[in-house]
Amino acid sequence: MTLLSRGAVERRASRIRVGVIALLVVMIAIAIVLVVPTGAHAVVEPTPPVDPTAPGGDGLSVEINGPNGAPSSAIVTLVGITLLSVAPALLLMMTSFTKIFVVLAMVRNALGLPSIPPNQVLAGLALFLSLFIMAPVLTDVNELAVQPYLNGEIDVTQAFDLASGPLRTFMLANTREEDLALLTRVSGAENPESPDDVPMLTLIPSFMISELRAAFIIGFVIFVPFLVIDLVVSSALMSMGMMMLPPVMISLPFKILLFVLVDGWALVITSLVSSYQGGG
Repeated sequence: MTLLSRGAVERRASRIRVGVIALLVVMIAIAIVLVVPTGAHAVVEPTPPVDPTAPGGDGLSVEINGPNGAPSSAIVTLVGITLLSVAPALLLMMTSFTKIFVVLAMVRNALGLPSIPPNQVLAGLALFLSLFIMAPVLTDVNELAVQPYLNGEIDVTQAFDLASGPLRTFMLANTREEDLALLTRVSGAENPESPDDVPMLTLIPSFMISELRAAFIIGFVIFVPFLVIDLVVSSALMSMGMMMLPPVMISLPFKILLFVLVDGWALVITSLVSSYQGGG
């Protein structure tokens, strides 16, 4: 029984060794097939290098105009960002914002309230009044320059030329000839034959000087009645021997009362809007 069992174990071990050897042979054959290239996998020759494209050929280009001659979206975005960056300067120099803000600030100082209304309120009121006054001018700019440019009817140079026309008309209508002559002499240029020949570099500072002059004239007219109230209150206090009492504390309620009774804000805004020609 022992001999039979030992012989069976040896036969089983020999069969296992044969199976392992066969498995190793099959794995080696598969590895050879995968690694060694056959006739179906030919060696690919490298592609020769291509000479660089000469300037003026089919290189990188930026398209300014899109389909149908309209400006591309990238150009429109670039122009929009540029206008947003220079919008504060344009707002201050070429619109009615400067005069309106200066007059409103002088009204606040004449009342004796240095921080009421705050600057944000005055700037917001001046901004919307400027939009109200400049509405016809902005409408002309949109119809003559912006919409034709967006529709591809004109290029960017023509759009700027057409947009400057309504703004030039507005500024010339509200600029004194003395200020134009002053800036012309300072620049050393020859006198223009007509207002249309005045360059924008001369017209814009002349317009700002005229706006500041008009704003100070309006502010002087506003200061006079409040100055009278301050003088009357100061004289009354000195006559009563109350020299330690600040006159501003007594005159401030009277100035506010006078400003409310005459509807001061309406008078100031009406005078500002009516002082412009060629605007709203």
